[in-house]
Amino acid sequence: MTSSIVSPHRRLVEAAAATGRYLWGGMGSLAGLALFLALWEATAQQLGSLILPTPREAFATLAQMLTHGSAWSDLAISARRALAGYALAVLAGSALGLAAGASITASLLSRPIVTLLIGTPPIAWLILALLWFGAGDGTPVFTVFIACFPIVFIGAMQGTRTLDDRLRAVAQAFRLPLGMRLRDVYLPHVVSYLFPGWITALGTAWKVVVMAELLSTSDGVGAALAVSRSQLDTAASMAWIVALVSALLAVEYLLLEPIKRRVEAWREFASSSES
Repeated sequence: MTSSIVSPHRRLVEAAAATGRYLWGGMGSLAGLALFLALWEATAQQLGSLILPTPREAFATLAQMLTHGSAWSDLAISARRALAGYALAVLAGSALGLAAGASITASLLSRPIVTLLIGTPPIAWLILALLWFGAGDGTPVFTVFIACFPIVFIGAMQGTRTLDDRLRAVAQAFRLPLGMRLRDVYLPHVVSYLFPGWITALGTAWKVVVMAELLSTSDGVGAALAVSRSQLDTAASMAWIVALVSALLAVEYLLLEPIKRRVEAWREFASSSES
């Protein structure tokens, strides 16, 4: 009876503590962002607006583009292409990485292939994609996929390879059902390796899609950056960069990071239970 009362209370306290740590981490991120903006402002004051606009000028230009221009459509196009390539990389990289991690032979066979994919610069894949797919959506989507795939693959493979054999033995000794073993033993450990790879791949997707659009398409943020560069409009270029970084930070901190903390909460609970 006592344990049934204490357990919900304990879970509530742990949830409140996790929320407090998350908010405190957010305050640290905001402080780092404020420091970056201060350095940007100081540098812009020294170099001048033609070379580096101030944060106020960049944000004002971005607000004007969002209000009166086609910024929303360009952002939507780039987001669609980046997320399409990213989703394909997450699905294929996670599945194949888990399969490779379960077999030592598969891990050894896949290592040189992954090294080749990581070592080949995205610009080389972009040239091939232009020959294969032409100037359309296929080129940036493929380039994003091929750049993100090895990152996700390595995370999935390492998560499977580093699974503690003692946890497996305990789960088998207690004859836990397969669903419980997957949910409570295997999945949390693997996801703790997958999420860093997913987050890194997400940042890579945004960078690669802009590069691909800059050289291969007539729409999207990359194409808009090409236009602002040709017009020597540094404020517009910085505005597009701010828009991209803001979107990336929003996805990471508002979507991926809370999910990651929720999935990895089992580690803190396990360590507190042992103590």
